[in-house]
Amino acid sequence: MPQDNRPVFRIRRAQWERDNAALNAIRRQVFVREQGVPETLEWDGLDADAVHLLAEDGDGRPIGTARLLPSGQIGRMAVLAEHRRRGVGRALLLELLRIARADGNERLFLNAQLAALPFYSTLGFEPDGEVFEEAGIAHQRMRTP
Repeated sequence: MPQDNRPVFRIRRAQWERDNAALNAIRRQVFVREQGVPETLEWDGLDADAVHLLAEDGDGRPIGTARLLPSGQIGRMAVLAEHRRRGVGRALLLELLRIARADGNERLFLNAQLAALPFYSTLGFEPDGEVFEEAGIAHQRMRTP
């Protein structure tokens, strides 16, 4: 029988106190090193109160993360380069949506980098307002309808 060579990953709810080293490593690689976001902007002091997700590969290595703030803002979605375009980001976002809706929060928003607008649109987010710059990168706010 042929083997399935698709990448295997799982999404789990992370605990900031326990998992912050893994969450930070992914965000530092993607946002600080790849995209040039200043460290002072990346670490905004909101992580302790957020719901965090961690994507891990089949061997349990961290490969992606996302968070949901009490305000309904989704953010800090990051997937390591070698794991992109394999459904990891989609799985992270779908799980955050499921968690938020289970908690009764139907009105969610995020600040999407312009290149990611089509990705978020396919999952029901709609542009809201004007394009703005954040950390030197063009963004647009998007909301759930």
